[in-house]
Amino acid sequence: MSKAFVSSGRSSLISFAVACAFCVLFGRLFYLHIWNQEVLREHVESSRKMFNVIEARRGNIVDTRGNLLATTRTSYNIGIDPQAFLEADKEKLPDLAQILGLSLQEIEKKVYTKTRMMSEQGKEARLIRWASLLKDADEATYDAVKALQIRSVYGNLSHSRAYPGRELASHVLGYVNKEEIAVTGIERFFDYYLSGQDGWRESERDGKRHELAQFRGREVESSDGLNVELSIDQMVQHIVEEEIARIVSVYKPEGVSIIVSEPATGLVLSMANYPTYDPNEFYNTQKYPISHQRNRALTDVFEPGSTFKIVPAAATLNEGVARPSDIFQTGHKRVSYEGRTLSLPDDHKDYDSLSMHDIVVKSSNRGAAHLGLLLGENRLYDYASGFGFGKKTGCHLGGEISGTLHSPKNWDGLTITRLPMGHAVSATPMQVHAAMSVIANGGVLMQPMLAKRIFDSVGEDVVRFKPKAKRRVVSKEVANTVAQMLADVVDIGGTARRASIDNYNVAGKTGTTQKIVNGRYSDQHHVASFCGFFPANNPSLVITVVVDEPNLKGVGYGGSVAAPAFRNIAESCIAYLGIRPARSNANLVNLQPSIYDRSIRISN
Repeated sequence: MSKAFVSSGRSSLISFAVACAFCVLFGRLFYLHIWNQEVLREHVESSRKMFNVIEARRGNIVDTRGNLLATTRTSYNIGIDPQAFLEADKEKLPDLAQILGLSLQEIEKKVYTKTRMMSEQGKEARLIRWASLLKDADEATYDAVKALQIRSVYGNLSHSRAYPGRELASHVLGYVNKEEIAVTGIERFFDYYLSGQDGWRESERDGKRHELAQFRGREVESSDGLNVELSIDQMVQHIVEEEIARIVSVYKPEGVSIIVSEPATGLVLSMANYPTYDPNEFYNTQKYPISHQRNRALTDVFEPGSTFKIVPAAATLNEGVARPSDIFQTGHKRVSYEGRTLSLPDDHKDYDSLSMHDIVVKSSNRGAAHLGLLLGENRLYDYASGFGFGKKTGCHLGGEISGTLHSPKNWDGLTITRLPMGHAVSATPMQVHAAMSVIANGGVLMQPMLAKRIFDSVGEDVVRFKPKAKRRVVSKEVANTVAQMLADVVDIGGTARRASIDNYNVAGKTGTTQKIVNGRYSDQHHVASFCGFFPANNPSLVITVVVDEPNLKGVGYGGSVAAPAFRNIAESCIAYLGIRPARSNANLVNLQPSIYDRSIRISN
């Protein structure tokens, strides 16, 4: 048998091709195992390694009696892996739909939709490995789902924020959004303490992406957040919000703000606003527009009007330039002051003359202007600033604004006569409240407090906040004298008779301010307010009520709109807190009246 003829050229070509193939193979192996070793090793490690975050539980927020205001609940995001669904489980889908509160059609659509188009042209598809069925399901729902034993349906544990009181104290609490970011209120201000520290676990997984527990490496446990105890009293907050609901139903105002606090400590027992919102549904902007989240007590400003008259009254007494019995000529429209002729503001009723005591009781604008002229620009400004106007109060909440109190160098010719009656100055309800608290607290300005302490899971204090006195504004004797005048505003024919409470000596001041519309004071738009305290000679509570644009025929006076709300809240707090009456028969010292004209000359 003869040998087959083999061409030497063909043999060489085949040998060369085989040699090239082996060169390419060895080159590829060299590239993978030596040249690109580090990159590929990292890729393999990342595919094999498993890194799980262990979420920390956010701390609770409680009221002053330990009632839960904000908490973190454990929930599950339930979904399905369409690629792992078995047809044998199809008969269980109706039960699954019933448990989740979904239709069978919705479930089946997610079960049998196995790919998702990734490009605009629809040419590139991607497998769906997770289709969400229900978010924030409770533990009982998840247990019921697990009992069905549908292999492809499972849940991921998560923590979600809940507010049991719904709208109760919503502007104080604020909320945490879906990205676990604290947005407003106490949630944001104390986020450092509340948020805690997430932990993590490092392990390995097999080809089916299941954890290999035997290869679990480093593990750092999470550290749950601390808890915050507020000065807010849930019952007082409820009383206030019920009164706001009444005001809204009767007057349909644009807005309402009410604050209740203890004058001696600055502890805020209640802070509430209208419009309000439910922090559990912060995302529902159709039901709760973003503007409803604004804490009007700290962000909205208005001219305080007659409630500001405590400033010139206390200042003149503290400076010794006037006494309660001194008589002022309030029947003239103009005065000469430091070589200038100034017009005085109008009064709601003409008075030929009034004592300083009656200027406060009858809320005379001209009388207040006389007090301001006695003080002069610099002293009037200094005392207004000392009472806290033009400055943030330092409340434990973000978003507070400072209001407006212009320096005397920026005053016009009318400011010296208009500022004493509460014009040419803008303030938040909290600033007005803090200023009245100065009189109730014997002349000392306190910083408002909303948080009492930070504590851990066993109730031990981590941080405790103490009352903070910012400064003494006027002497205790002056504060007591002004308090007696304010008590007469309520008791003996002043502007706040509707704030009176049987067997309790109430002190306070009404305010009715025209709003500026299109650059002019409007006769149709008003802010009605009342700020007061009780018992007058030993105050337990300070209450401020501000009603923006009450809707009624005529002027919405503070004495008719805000003062009754003060009384309703005060009476409920008396019953709840057990506040005892502390009436005093002490009267103002009767001094011989005198005409005060000093540098002021009446111009005919």
